[in-house]
Amino acid sequence: MADGTFDLRPDEARLLLNVALMATGKNFFKSATKILAALEGFRPGEESVATAKVVLMISLGEFEMAVDYIDREALVKWPESAMLRAFRGMALIRMGRRESAEACLLEAAQSADEAAANLARGLLE
Repeated sequence: MADGTFDLRPDEARLLLNVALMATGKNFFKSATKILAALEGFRPGEESVATAKVVLMISLGEFEMAVDYIDREALVKWPESAMLRAFRGMALIRMGRRESAEACLLEAAQSADEAAANLARGLLE
């Protein structure tokens, strides 16, 4: 932009989000963290960025942190998010709290969000 500020187009944001998720998958956690922090600055209202942060936390083994973030921040902003509920269930399972996970997984499994429903059903099996 002419005034020296920087803007991020939606297609650029999606590309960076995909890069962050690939970095997470390849265990480049510092890079993923930096990319997601930048994306959050440009797109603070994007559920996809919050979901990617949760994926990173789970990949780092920070299950309690993931559940806390989902409960205190993400589901407050996106209370209808089946994907966040599915990842909450995943983190609870990884913490050894399968019984606690079942309610949010059952809810996500019945969602219209096909990806979230499939993830939740897979975790319930």
